[in-house]
Amino acid sequence: MPFLAFLVLFLIVPAVSVFSQALRGEDGAFGFASMGEAFSGQNLDAFWFSIKFSAGAAAVGTTLGTLLAYVAASISRPRWLRNAVTAFSGVAANMGGLPLAFAFLSLLGRQGLGTKLLSGLGIDLYAGDFGLGQVTGLVTVYSYFNIPLMLLVILPAIDGLKPSWKEACSSLGGNGLTYWRRVGLPILAPSILGGFILLFANSFSAYATAAQLTDNSKIVPLRIGFFLGGDVSVGEDAVGYALAAWMIVIMAIAMIFYWALRRRAERWQS
Repeated sequence: MPFLAFLVLFLIVPAVSVFSQALRGEDGAFGFASMGEAFSGQNLDAFWFSIKFSAGAAAVGTTLGTLLAYVAASISRPRWLRNAVTAFSGVAANMGGLPLAFAFLSLLGRQGLGTKLLSGLGIDLYAGDFGLGQVTGLVTVYSYFNIPLMLLVILPAIDGLKPSWKEACSSLGGNGLTYWRRVGLPILAPSILGGFILLFANSFSAYATAAQLTDNSKIVPLRIGFFLGGDVSVGEDAVGYALAAWMIVIMAIAMIFYWALRRRAERWQS
């Protein structure tokens, strides 16, 4: 009952409210004009930009997080090191917002410490397309919490790989590459793909960090804040609700895939 109450009050009721506001026209009548406008022009560009950098951030976080999780799972000595890695990951996975944006502005901003150190080595970080508000910059910033989050997600799955499977592969004449290609990666694949989808959803919905690094027109959550912040004409707030409705749809699809992949991973590992 507490879980159902939480589900209704904080998920279902807000979602219904958002869709009811999105599916109304300027005259208050039911219609899909706002939903169509939210998926066209600059709004569509914001969706593509958000999807592009979220997919990039998820790919980097999935790859590096999985590799670090495998290293952490393989550590036997010193025993405290794994606990230290997982403890730091638990903290870093929940860090975001203004503190994270300020940290990276201080490190990799145009006048940041890291930028100055690289400049002293003859490397101009901003010679190309790099920028903290661009795709490459946002992927770099979001990797700070995506990599440790992926480590926490995939570590139980890696722990679930039984040593007897590798021994069986060796007894049948297989080497390490054969084991990972035929046994390890197929078993971990649902968990890895599920982690990618989770990181994508996490990056796609992030607001506070991006608000400090880029402008209102690039990312969907920021455009929602622009339309619902009171700086638009009467009736245009429905476009903000429509953007939020499309975000709910995208997030729901992502989480359905994540749930399905997690179920398959748990079934395989059982």
